[in-house]
Amino acid sequence: MKHNFIILLALLFISQGCTNTEKKKNTETIETQFNQELANELDKLADVDQTAANVPRGKFKDYSKEEFNAYKDSVFTANKKRAEEILDEYGYPGIDLVGEEGSSNFWLIVQHCDFDPEFQKRVLKLMKAELDKGNANGKNYAYLTDRVRKNTGQKLLYGTQVVYNNQGQAVSMPLEDSANVNVRRAEVGLPPLEAYLNSMTKFHFQINKEMMLKRGIEEPILYEVPGQNDSIQ
Repeated sequence: MKHNFIILLALLFISQGCTNTEKKKNTETIETQFNQELANELDKLADVDQTAANVPRGKFKDYSKEEFNAYKDSVFTANKKRAEEILDEYGYPGIDLVGEEGSSNFWLIVQHCDFDPEFQKRVLKLMKAELDKGNANGKNYAYLTDRVRKNTGQKLLYGTQVVYNNQGQAVSMPLEDSANVNVRRAEVGLPPLEAYLNSMTKFHFQINKEMMLKRGIEEPILYEVPGQNDSIQ
């Protein structure tokens, strides 16, 4: 009887060991596989997105303002529809699924879905889960966070959405807890807000240089950046 009991224990131990091994195998098989086809598709969608988001180029220079705006709306709407399908099938496409560039391309498409902030909010929530796993870009997350806040009437957290004053300086839209904005920016890998505003100010000056010169503004008016003793050039 004692002998039979020992055999039974041995069999249970072996069975448990097999079960644990099987669980380990199952866990290993659910690792996300890189999807090159999806990454390629996102690359193409992002190219079209950028054509629509920028000033008219190529054949689009001949479009009237109304025609180009209609084209832009059609691109953003079509891209949003496809982004929803991708989200439903894969969740937020993280770096493991489509690579750093592919994941950023998906984010870029969502950035231009301002006409549907509820969709942007949905993406932001899923993106945060991937960010916490190191599977999404922190800078992109900050930009989408501010985009959602702007589109839902809230104050920004990272200062990524700007307006311009009469001197052509970029100014952040209203901030929540403005005293700690650079702390938050550093946490996601963004430079100090003043450095970002300077880059936006320089860009604004260049594309509006003729108008700025007529106003008597001969060069971009920049902010002092914390931690930099020398003035920005």
